[in-house]
Amino acid sequence: MTRTRPGTTPGPYAGRSGLSAYVPLGSAATHARVAAETAYGSMVVVNSQPVIDPLAIAALDTERHVAAAGWDQPARLFALVRTADLLEREPQLRAQMGPADLAEGALTAIEQEGLPATSSLESLLGRLAWPTEVDGCAFAIERMVVPPEAERELPSRGDDAVEQLAAHPDRKDVRLLVAVLRDGSSICLLRQRDHDSDDAVATGKDIAPGLVEALKASFED
Repeated sequence: MTRTRPGTTPGPYAGRSGLSAYVPLGSAATHARVAAETAYGSMVVVNSQPVIDPLAIAALDTERHVAAAGWDQPARLFALVRTADLLEREPQLRAQMGPADLAEGALTAIEQEGLPATSSLESLLGRLAWPTEVDGCAFAIERMVVPPEAERELPSRGDDAVEQLAAHPDRKDVRLLVAVLRDGSSICLLRQRDHDSDDAVATGKDIAPGLVEALKASFED
């Protein structure tokens, strides 16, 4: 289940704790290469098997929730909490849930609104911190990618690289969703704009390793 936590309810779960949780995300080239390899077919895994893992279910549900709002969105952040624990704190939510939401180990995604506008992904993720009642988080962000051979020619300067990506004739728009738990579990999902359907979403653990490590770091003391 995915919920939006409006600003009028008790404050969002995500806190700010300086840069103590910062983990370098790697170079722009590394991110472009991994995403490009996935988008261009060398790493795509489309899972047709039934999904029973609570983290995978929550990630898929959250990715579809984000996808329903279309493309050209800003980054979006969600806290993942055990549904059973959430219902202990907010029992009135039970009426909104179906049997699948109440399955053992199920997770509920709660959107954290009001993310600060920033051009630095490292700065945004490096300032995340979570209270103990949060069991994990999910982060969705859109990216432009080009074939790996074109990626190797990208300028090192970020603004120049973005301009070159946007102008490339083989550019693809993708959306990454990365979800992690405190215990280290993780999953990555990737949706391509030109194959925009739920059954074409790629899954894996190595699609966005830098994002995985940065989100895991937000749960470290």
